[in-house]
Amino acid sequence: MYALLIEKELKQILNSRKFISVMIISTCLIIISMIIGVQEYQNSVQQYESNQQIARVDMEQSPNWSNLRNLAHRSPNVMQILVSGLHFDIGRYSTISTSSDVKLRRSTYSDEPLFAIFRVIDLTFIIQIVFSLFAILYTYDSINGERELGTLKLSFANPLSRVEYLISKITGIWLSLIIPFLLPFLLCLLVLQFTGIPFTNADWLKILMFTLMSILYLTFFVVCGVMVSSFTSKSSFSFMILLVIWISGVLILPRLGVSIAGEAIPVPSIAQMESRQEAYRGARWDTYGEELSRVWSERNQAMQGMSEEEQHQYRNDNEWTWMVEDDQLRREVQEDITENNRRLIEEADNLRKTQQNLAMTLARISPAGTYFNAAMSIAGTNLDMKNRYLQAMREYRDRFTTFVNNKQAESGERSGMTFSISSSEGVKIDDSRDDKSLDLSGLPNFNPISTAPGTAFIKAAPDFIILLIFTGCSFGLAFYGFLRYDMR
Repeated sequence: MYALLIEKELKQILNSRKFISVMIISTCLIIISMIIGVQEYQNSVQQYESNQQIARVDMEQSPNWSNLRNLAHRSPNVMQILVSGLHFDIGRYSTISTSSDVKLRRSTYSDEPLFAIFRVIDLTFIIQIVFSLFAILYTYDSINGERELGTLKLSFANPLSRVEYLISKITGIWLSLIIPFLLPFLLCLLVLQFTGIPFTNADWLKILMFTLMSILYLTFFVVCGVMVSSFTSKSSFSFMILLVIWISGVLILPRLGVSIAGEAIPVPSIAQMESRQEAYRGARWDTYGEELSRVWSERNQAMQGMSEEEQHQYRNDNEWTWMVEDDQLRREVQEDITENNRRLIEEADNLRKTQQNLAMTLARISPAGTYFNAAMSIAGTNLDMKNRYLQAMREYRDRFTTFVNNKQAESGERSGMTFSISSSEGVKIDDSRDDKSLDLSGLPNFNPISTAPGTAFIKAAPDFIILLIFTGCSFGLAFYGFLRYDMR
């Protein structure tokens, strides 16, 4: 009987205009999202490779080691094809130098603000918005609609339990919604195999996790729709209730959670951070200037009473020592400024993490917010992506600074100038660039970072459990409502 009821439900839905419309719309949207995702990914790869080459050439043409600058670029993520997340919102690269701190710059949306208005259509958006709405259209009259047509009472003229009927009803609707999702999705994945997209085994595991999470999300809306239909007597009324639930859960609650977190835990803006950094930088350099003036005053006092020839010889004898001391003072200033910048950034990051955790906790009140957070965690395009890259770039900057300082020591270069000492000419200062490129052998590279499937699973597991609880509670309420439902 159970199989017969599922078959009846499937035939009823599959032969309807509703299913044909859903199938056509979902297929077109999934194919369009995949095409857009592949194009954006390929553009990102081309841009990434070009920028890497340009950065290398610029470094080779640097006039000296102290002016050497590198660009650490954020590598494209193949999972952005399915879940763009924050990929387009976060800066694409950061300047790496001995004098400036790490900061991600030039996001895609900052260069192309038109896309920031309407966002990019990816598969997550289609599932989160469109398919959840399809689930409502499938289920709003699943119980009360049968009652209005008189088929519900007719079905129970046979030896049939309410539990069996409810499960078969949910299963039939669920299959009729999963088919329009899985068929075009799997077809697109098959086509992607021939487009040269480098999916690794880790990526396939993430795609599997993303698919299961999407199916669970759609299952919730199917069960939720049947639940509301089993508590109402009129299909028009259940449709209005489900529409309010959809608008609140999908569109309002996730954004409301972010707004509440922003008001509860304020974080210094970028302008405020830069203002504090500039204030400390200016004060520190002023102190350096006063200290340098005092040091040179003492040096000049040491030469008082000497003849001009003796002063000239004294300067030649101590020039190198003075340069080393002055350069050491300058380095201490730069280290203090860098340390202060990092301390301010760390304080802001801690506040931001607390704010983000509160926002995501509040957003999880909504199944749509839970699903979206899980999808981004699986793809590695979530809020942690920026923190991961900033941390990796700061560690790379430390290695880069060590390399440059060693090269400066080897070449005798200080503060953008190269010094040499000879018995005939004394100290010779050369601040011009020769025709020979800098030897960049041994320069550390910034390696792309990615999220392992195990890490992605751990991050997405709480959202999976929450969504499972939502679905289980909805099924329990649907079961309770249908057991008490008046079939007359």
